Amino acid sequence: MRRRGASSIAANPVLIGAATTLVVIVAVFLAYNANNGLPFVPTYQLTADVPNAANLVRGNDVRMGGARVGVVDTITPQAHKDGTVTAQLKLKLQTSIKPLPKNSTVLIRPRSALGLKYVEITKGNLPVNGSENATNNGFADGATIPLRNATPSPVEIDEVFNTFDKPTRVASSTNLTEFGNALAGRGQDLNDAIQFAPVLLASLIPVAQNLSNPATRLNNLFPALERAASITAPVAQSQADLFVNLDTTFSALADVARPFIQDSISNGPPALSTAIRTFPFQRVFLANTTQLVRDLRPGVKALSTAAPAISEAFTVGTPALLRSVALNARLTETFKTIEAFSNDPRVPLGLGDLTSTVQLLNPALKSLAPVQLTCNYITLFFRNVASLLSEGDSNGTWQRFIVIVTPQGPNSEGGPSSAPADGPTTDNHLHTNPYPNVGAPGQPNECEAANEKYLAGQNVIGNVPGNQGTNHDQTKRDLNQ
Repeated sequence: MRRRGASSIAANPVLIGAATTLVVIVAVFLAYNANNGLPFVPTYQLTADVPNAANLVRGNDVRMGGARVGVVDTITPQAHKDGTVTAQLKLKLQTSIKPLPKNSTVLIRPRSALGLKYVEITKGNLPVNGSENATNNGFADGATIPLRNATPSPVEIDEVFNTFDKPTRVASSTNLTEFGNALAGRGQDLNDAIQFAPVLLASLIPVAQNLSNPATRLNNLFPALERAASITAPVAQSQADLFVNLDTTFSALADVARPFIQDSISNGPPALSTAIRTFPFQRVFLANTTQLVRDLRPGVKALSTAAPAISEAFTVGTPALLRSVALNARLTETFKTIEAFSNDPRVPLGLGDLTSTVQLLNPALKSLAPVQLTCNYITLFFRNVASLLSEGDSNGTWQRFIVIVTPQGPNSEGGPSSAPADGPTTDNHLHTNPYPNVGAPGQPNECEAANEKYLAGQNVIGNVPGNQGTNHDQTKRDLNQ
């Protein structure tokens, strides 16, 4: 007979339901955290510096050789002293790849066209054991992969799409239309071109060898073509008209193509062979001619504007040249005297001293030139000096001056002071400008002396803020005007 005792767990529906619920909760928890790594599973944690996170998000895969080896735990921006900002990634990796060699690279790549990204690690090489400690050349747990390992720079899909902007699309459409129009109705011509292509290519080999020779300097051709295209761009319409006119010209030449133009082409190879044989001997003459033309270029350019004057000079100069023979005979003694003077050893010494004097005076003259040319100060100085004693009577003259009463207050200009005058009244403020701007080199183009604005209630020591312009008194040349 069966004993009635304690019921087993399997017979208790409450315990079965609780166990089932617990298993489901644990499964959901593990599934939810699977992207961040399973709990209680050891990981190999590294930090990677990259130039740009490139829309990477937390939980994205870390792959090596296409296999998932970890996840991205956190993404943190890093601001630098030079103003740039990079991203720092904390990676949770499998311990099976530990240690990661220090010459490994990190690259953020797209996983799909929808914007999903992942981190790709290209594993480097550890040194062979025995030659060097392999462990010291791998990243330790918690180490940082430096920014220089984030190579190569990735190209985003949006950058590829942005290449085909509106101008590029319009140009591509125009090219497709024009190439289509160029090839339309020319099937037989294309067939003929393909038929004769082997013969052309066979003859092209020596031409290509000649062009590839460094002495040909083919590398200079395309920069020269680029410069020529930029020069001819403003006359593009004229060139288009040229091709229209060429069509008319070639239509006219079609009537004389046979036998005249054909004979010219047939006789062309012998003429070219003769030219190839004789041109090396003409190279020296052509080089000298080139140099002569280059030397004559400035004179010829000036000759176009000076031709009338030269014609008049020849007309007037012919009689003068006839009389110059007698003059040359009379100048013989003069030139002998000049020759003796030039051979005098004291002349170079004097010229050297004169050159040194001019070099020493040049900076001072450069600084003084704007004082007079821009501000008229030197002329005004002598005018005012001349009028200083212009007042007087029969007994004599006296100086013209006016007494200016100094402001009153502490440290005023009317008595001893321990500091620059600084109030409290608005007129008791020091205003001094010992070196006003006069438009000299390195100074603003202004005539500051006698034009400075008086800033009431402020101390002004040195140049007044702002540009005071170049206004000055006009000194007449004729004082009787």
